[in-house]
Amino acid sequence: MASLKEIKGRIQSVKSTLKITSAMKMVASAKLHKAQAAIEGMLPYEQSLQRTLDELLKHVRPDGRYADERPLGHVTLVCLSSNSSLCGSFNANIIREVRGRIASLRAEGVEEITVLPVGRKVAEALRKDGFLVSSDHAALSARPSYEGAAELSDRLVGDFLEGRTDRVEILYNHFVSTAVLRPVREIYLPLAAVPSGEGESFDEYIIEPDKEALLEALLPKILKLKIYTVLLDASAAEHAARTVAMQTASDNAEDLLQELSLEYNKSRQAKITAEILDLAGGAQQ
Repeated sequence: MASLKEIKGRIQSVKSTLKITSAMKMVASAKLHKAQAAIEGMLPYEQSLQRTLDELLKHVRPDGRYADERPLGHVTLVCLSSNSSLCGSFNANIIREVRGRIASLRAEGVEEITVLPVGRKVAEALRKDGFLVSSDHAALSARPSYEGAAELSDRLVGDFLEGRTDRVEILYNHFVSTAVLRPVREIYLPLAAVPSGEGESFDEYIIEPDKEALLEALLPKILKLKIYTVLLDASAAEHAARTVAMQTASDNAEDLLQELSLEYNKSRQAKITAEILDLAGGAQQ
């Protein structure tokens, strides 16, 4: 049985840990509110532009550069993770998805796979696997910015248009709610064909100079905005995961503190009782 000094030391240690996890939870919660406000403000705009693009693609085909379906000889995977840990299964989920996708592509006969990690954790995991990763965009994971997203988009679009890659895919954790995150894989390029169907007809609008010119001007903007929206989405998911993880850690610390306090009180009472019995025995002698 542990001594009173040992139990007291453990209690102090758990109290110190509880202070740290509580503080980290408060910081993560504040960052979550900020990230959630950013993604909620951006999503309607991005979705509206996407609907406009979908409607245009029903009537006008791009010049073939952005929608060029080619045999998969080279695939680029853009993988989003965090730069630090203590966020539950956030990084583990995306690392598992990336490894699974790489295995799937190799099984399909894809000869070259380039990984663009946005976040240190996924980059470190793939390097440990012996996989050659491209440059690490860790700064975008810490502080998503439109300028950084536009620069990354220009690189991805340039690689695709110039034939250095045949497909670009994005893998990230989608923020559903504070308690629910969902790993997502999306094809960034080539653009998927949009089936014709009922919906808003552009014939009701006057478009200057024409639909083709509008589509050509809109595509680069939407592709840049897509990267920025994904960065904001993954950032909100990271802070949500860290908030939940720190809340769970704090709850566990409080439970352990109660158990240790009970054990300390029992041991202290037992020691006092033993001392009283010793005194009583000595008095009788």
